[in-house]
Amino acid sequence: MIKLAARAVGSAATKRLVRSLEQRALAIGVDRLDYSKGIPQRFEAFAHFLQRHPEWRSRISFLQIAPPTREEVPEYRELRSRLERLAGATNGRYAEPDWMPIRYVNRSFNQSTLTGFYRAADIAVVTPLRDGMNLVAKEFVASQDPDDPGVLILSSFAGAADELPQAIIINPFDTDDIAESFEQALTMPLAERRERWGAMFEHLKHNDVVAWRRAFLAALSAEPSRAAA
Repeated sequence: MIKLAARAVGSAATKRLVRSLEQRALAIGVDRLDYSKGIPQRFEAFAHFLQRHPEWRSRISFLQIAPPTREEVPEYRELRSRLERLAGATNGRYAEPDWMPIRYVNRSFNQSTLTGFYRAADIAVVTPLRDGMNLVAKEFVASQDPDDPGVLILSSFAGAADELPQAIIINPFDTDDIAESFEQALTMPLAERRERWGAMFEHLKHNDVVAWRRAFLAALSAEPSRAAA
């Protein structure tokens, strides 16, 4: 994926995104529109971050990509409306004529485009309230520039937190914790970013889908002997 991301940086979509930032930092979240992903809490925490750290206003944009799901279900329509209200409130309070704090996008993008976005981002925000492994966290790590990697903010309730402890691990229910993680990520020295990313990337290299398949099959083959015992 690192090669795919390097190519995707030159794509028209990624170039447009980078140009639109005008040298600002970029935080990115990519989730399906679902209550378990903690997106409202994420929006509230970002607004709290801007309130507590006014020096970062106009210096960072938060792009949230959240393709809609189950639009026929009233609760999911309400979730979408809630996010629109939260994003609108934050943008209305803090936006400048040339800067919008939250970019909230309700559409999907292909994998190639997303890898380019991940590589362009300084921070990935993966803060589910509960989740399985969460591949977005791993895709972000795999897409980074080794010379200047971004920082992963990761929920302790995502399965990937056990595999990627070098991320900034947060409590997704704690607004202050998430808000301060933005500050930590934005001020993290390059040497520390490289060290954290390198450890995570090494883990991913040696624990890919092939390794998972082998471990899974080995566990299955061991089942009869355990049952016999």
